[in-house]
Amino acid sequence: MSTYVVAGVTGRVGRVVAAELLSRDQRVRGIARDAARAAEWAAGGGEAAVGLLEDAAFLERTLDGAAGFFALLPEDPFAADFRGIRRAMADAMATAVRQSHVPHVVVLSAVAASVAEGNGPAQDLYYLERAVRKTAARVTVIRACWFQENVGAAMPAATQAGIYPNFMASPDVAFPTVATRDVGRIAAALLLSPPPTNETIDVVGPAYSPRELAVALGAALGKPLQLVDVPGPARVGVLVQAGLPQSFAEEVAELYACFDAGRVRPEGDRMLEGTTPIASVVADMLGR
Repeated sequence: MSTYVVAGVTGRVGRVVAAELLSRDQRVRGIARDAARAAEWAAGGGEAAVGLLEDAAFLERTLDGAAGFFALLPEDPFAADFRGIRRAMADAMATAVRQSHVPHVVVLSAVAASVAEGNGPAQDLYYLERAVRKTAARVTVIRACWFQENVGAAMPAATQAGIYPNFMASPDVAFPTVATRDVGRIAAALLLSPPPTNETIDVVGPAYSPRELAVALGAALGKPLQLVDVPGPARVGVLVQAGLPQSFAEEVAELYACFDAGRVRPEGDRMLEGTTPIASVVADMLGR
């Protein structure tokens, strides 16, 4: 029995990683910043480590004796210095990995991190990938495609106005999506069976067009949704109107512009596939 450290253990992907490891009789030390949520998670058999990912000393203690580390960068749109905090987390995790000598790190990244700049929040994932690769640990980077759970961002507009906002360039061009549960399962499997060398793995799943996503959400809600295209120049304003801070809205709009330009594509060493359909994810979001 080995010990694995899982960052973001109360989040969508981290919780699945931890559950998969626990189901295989492994010890899991789960990192969370909220003590109450960490304690609730630990009641299921894990060991809670309450602290901040930007605290290198805390991370080094937490990683002591671990066989592997699942690393990610949480996203807080309302952080005063969104990018600075994420860079501090990346630096702290790299320092802790180096000092603790943990042998294997699985990094949750995104397919948009294949480019260095002009890709919104994925710039920080690009930075994290490279920071961890500078350590002596074996590093497995998982670059996930578009999370199916992102459909949840359209829920207010869908329920209140009967519309599905589309930020992609075309409403009818399908693109790869993946459920967070599939990403978590793949990450756990890689922790348990590390690849022989450093690797970047693109994780994809079923392809859907924005129109198909709108149909799936509408079917779950029991009403048809009108798909509304949001052109590039209007994206920041629409995102701000939806409740995002101006600075983060600009980051997200930049990411969509990167998609528009065709710069986001799988460039890993190999590819793994998830199979969960969007209907299943939407049903879960609605508690059905």
